[in-house]
Amino acid sequence: MKTPLGAVTLAASLVALATVSHAETKPAAAKPAPAKPAAAAAPPGSPLLIVEAKDWRAFTAATAKGKICFALSKPQKMEPASLNHGDVFFFISTRPAEGVRNEPSLQVGYAMKDGSKATADIDGKKFAMFTKADGAWLEQDGELNAFLDAMKKGSKLAIAATSGRGNATSYVFSLAGISAAVDAAAKECK
Repeated sequence: MKTPLGAVTLAASLVALATVSHAETKPAAAKPAPAKPAAAAAPPGSPLLIVEAKDWRAFTAATAKGKICFALSKPQKMEPASLNHGDVFFFISTRPAEGVRNEPSLQVGYAMKDGSKATADIDGKKFAMFTKADGAWLEQDGELNAFLDAMKKGSKLAIAATSGRGNATSYVFSLAGISAAVDAAAKECK
């Protein structure tokens, strides 16, 4: 997938926004976002929680390029445990002003090995990802629908990558709640 110019910076901004808002608790079921008056109270650029759904959350935020919406989750497992992985998130982002819908990406807290590839494995179905700086995106645009469908039907997403220092790293994300979070983000950013 071709990453739009500035997507790496945008991903870093999303991580910063999500880090501030992402609580460590796991809700039992999807919860609606606060009523619209609460949105007016949020500082400009602050993410507004749309929905919490099991292991996933959906947010919306205003940026200089317009409204963005994204679903995200933190990994349940990070390997090797002895490394400092920094903040790690998996995003499904929608940026209407840029014509981007449901773009999957991995954001880690370190630089990945230049020119390396990452592999996403959803319950045995593998997808290639390219890396740039501290992020990874689907390599083939044509695989987007199959990737999203596999995520919505699957139970876990495992990603293997290589750090800039040559360390093999891996992350496991639960897919419980992804459908509700992605659908809420897509609805918010029509």
